[in-house]
Amino acid sequence: MRARKVLVATIAVLVAASTTAGASAIATTQHDPLAGRFDVPRHGFAPPSTTLREGEPADVGLDPGPIRGAEQFLASWTQPDASGHPHFSGAVGLLAHDGVVVDRYAVGGAVRYADAAGTELPPEQQVPMRNDTIFDLASISKLFTSIAALQLVDQGKLDVSAPVVGYLPEFAVNGKQDVTIEQLLTHTSGFDADPAPSLWEGYPDIPARRKAVLDSPLKNPPGTTYLYSDLNMLTLGFVIEKLTGQTLDKVVHDRITAPLGMVDTGYNPPASKLDRIAATEYESNPPRGLVRGQVHDENAWSLGGVAGHAGVFSTASDLAILCQTILNGGTYRGHRILRPDTVEQMLTNYNQQFPDDSHGLGFELDQPWYMGALSSPVTAGHTGFTGTTLVIDPESRSFALLLSNRVHPTRNWGSINTARQVWASSLAQAMAVRPKIGRDAWYSDLGDKSTATLSTQPLTPRSDGALQVSFYAFVDTEGPSDPLQLESSSDGVNWQPVAVHATGPGAPPGEVTSLSGHGHRAWWRVTADVPAGGVTSLRWRYSTDPNYTGRGVSLDGVKVTERGRTVLDGERNPSALTAIGWKLSNR
Repeated sequence: MRARKVLVATIAVLVAASTTAGASAIATTQHDPLAGRFDVPRHGFAPPSTTLREGEPADVGLDPGPIRGAEQFLASWTQPDASGHPHFSGAVGLLAHDGVVVDRYAVGGAVRYADAAGTELPPEQQVPMRNDTIFDLASISKLFTSIAALQLVDQGKLDVSAPVVGYLPEFAVNGKQDVTIEQLLTHTSGFDADPAPSLWEGYPDIPARRKAVLDSPLKNPPGTTYLYSDLNMLTLGFVIEKLTGQTLDKVVHDRITAPLGMVDTGYNPPASKLDRIAATEYESNPPRGLVRGQVHDENAWSLGGVAGHAGVFSTASDLAILCQTILNGGTYRGHRILRPDTVEQMLTNYNQQFPDDSHGLGFELDQPWYMGALSSPVTAGHTGFTGTTLVIDPESRSFALLLSNRVHPTRNWGSINTARQVWASSLAQAMAVRPKIGRDAWYSDLGDKSTATLSTQPLTPRSDGALQVSFYAFVDTEGPSDPLQLESSSDGVNWQPVAVHATGPGAPPGEVTSLSGHGHRAWWRVTADVPAGGVTSLRWRYSTDPNYTGRGVSLDGVKVTERGRTVLDGERNPSALTAIGWKLSNR
């Protein structure tokens, strides 16, 4: 609950920062008229020739205000709060839109603490975060394993629909003969979450640990349950090694990072880069002390630092290349690592029977708990236990990276999911939802568990005819739990829902009493008839539940007529509407 309150307060900061920045700071990009637009989703991949360049938010039509507000938020989370410690030691953030890196932000410490109790090192022994700090990516490593596997699909050496035992016959023990490669990639294999016992505790050497993975039993029948499990990618890593005849670290280097020029990405980073590596946890069990430069995940560590589920280290700059490669359909600077149709498969939801656990072939999809307002049915990403986050939004050709060492010095200091949401949401809020009519529209960007109302004065019809209401609505919310409703009242106290009819991409069919939209990113034309009944007041009510919000809701072109006679024209006379939680905005 505390994190939700923090998020609500943060949204207010972002909105205030946006207002302060002002529309005058926003320029229109010269190379793409759709850049900077949240309400005009792009379809298909970016041009394959797109390469990243440095720039400012205004270069691609973005409002810098929300981004600066998010930076302030990250900085505040490196400072101790009421708990006596910060949420994370430090972080590096990177935001990019339409091929332009619009923000790099480094704050806090890469090395800050001497022990698990949080004793700060003397200032001269601390290491500040830098934009080129190298992080233990933890489970974001799974994306590299997935890409390596799909490269084998491109080469005709691997079939995602085939059983794993066709490639690893020894996998068949304990009833796993029907588990497929696709189920490994989508976490629907039936495995339990983790190896039991832990590989580092229960087995004497690497061969015994590898065998333990292959011998692991299922918790559920294959395909019946979504359960995120490291065993899936551990197994897939073994498949890749079997088919290539190479170790996984060499496969990832030779086929992904080297072709893309990701010079700081790989397993077991060399000692020559230690001064740039962020520390993770101070561990007493196993007795590793301060972990820095070795993989944090104990199971990956017990396998020599190379594993399908964890072990990759990288920088924000290198991950930016990977993200743009995905947006380009699998190619960057002339080096293709995946076919475009294979990238489409990576970003296709294979878990429709598990609605809250949308998943492509490796990538998670549509997870607002860390994607924030960038979340949509096609938004892809992954997180890592060490405090890392990667979000790719194909419809705006954007991505958000937030790399932190939140387990330094201990994993017990809490969640950073609010920071993940704020950072991704800042990029969504920096993009524009342009008014449908005229120069501005009513906009509401609520936090969690809030309500905004936009109300008319009492409207008096001249006859017994119904009032006709029309307006445009842009609705990007969490979903049905965050509805927009048109309501009527005869006394201004008791309100009744009014059935409306919406048209446009993703609009609900038929008449409905509430509007909600997630990921459609399009204006809807909405109409309603309010039955005759004397003096009537109307209001638009947007309310949110305690969890998550989208980009927000915009209303434009509000008009009420009676048999062709204009009763209220909100476009010409916005002062006729009383706003609580709404503001007039040109973006």
